[in-house]
Amino acid sequence: MAPGPSSVAVVFPGQGTQAPAMAAPWRDHEAWGVVERAEKVLDQPLAALLTDPDHRPSGTREAQLAVLLTSLVAWEAVQPALAAPPAAMAGHSLGQVTAVIAAGAVGIDEGLRFAARRAELTQAAADQRPGAMVALLGADATVAEEACADRDDAWLANDNAPGQLVIAGTPEGVEAAAERALALGARRARPLDVGGAFHTPLMAMARPGLTDALAGITLADPICPVVSNHDGQPYGNGAGWARRLVDHVTQPVRFRACLESLAALGVTTLVEVGRGSMIAGLAKRAVPTVEVVGVATPADLRALA
Repeated sequence: MAPGPSSVAVVFPGQGTQAPAMAAPWRDHEAWGVVERAEKVLDQPLAALLTDPDHRPSGTREAQLAVLLTSLVAWEAVQPALAAPPAAMAGHSLGQVTAVIAAGAVGIDEGLRFAARRAELTQAAADQRPGAMVALLGADATVAEEACADRDDAWLANDNAPGQLVIAGTPEGVEAAAERALALGARRARPLDVGGAFHTPLMAMARPGLTDALAGITLADPICPVVSNHDGQPYGNGAGWARRLVDHVTQPVRFRACLESLAALGVTTLVEVGRGSMIAGLAKRAVPTVEVVGVATPADLRALA
């Protein structure tokens, strides 16, 4: 990529955007080499997971690997198409892990191993402490936090955009908190089809394993600042990312703050790299003046011109 200033940020989607054959359009593109490399690093076949129209990635490990790899393949193709390095990167939930890898703070091989281990550990935590997640529509963060106040079994898990929040916790806790949120003015409480209470204290048992997984990894300074899900702030050094990646599984995703931070940095265009338009939908609510260009297939690369 040519050096120079940029008003473009690159953002990556998270779990929930998986679908059958989600990376099939990339199968004959040179960027598919990312998948072949991942198969060697993780010592498992992955092509069918990404290209079989009859198989929907299921379970935390499959879903996260499918989303991560599809985004990394697309990023491999996007890099040379950009006129300059991005002003910043960010990702939603799992997408933050993708962003850290794409920005070069973690090497691709180490990043793939870490992502696979993270998926295994969070799945194990969900199996040991079953949880649920509910999207609160038409509510703000105050309603979500008040609905969970004074409870030790339900928490705000995602502040995605105005009117789009998620609470999570034990099934009983989330049911009670959702009822409370409706009483406080939320328009709708919609259960999410997920396998655990991600980004809450119920994921705490994953933290020691994540710390161990990162112990042997030297994190470099990224090619551009990466905006943290926890506080919406951009970080241009690698030193703090090991701690942030561990904290990430038990802290809420404050993606609205991430989008607002990108806009404050002077970003006028977001390039959503990976399948779906989840980021575009959130950005329309949170930063409506920022344009979003999606790159989910090779054909979408033309939009970057």
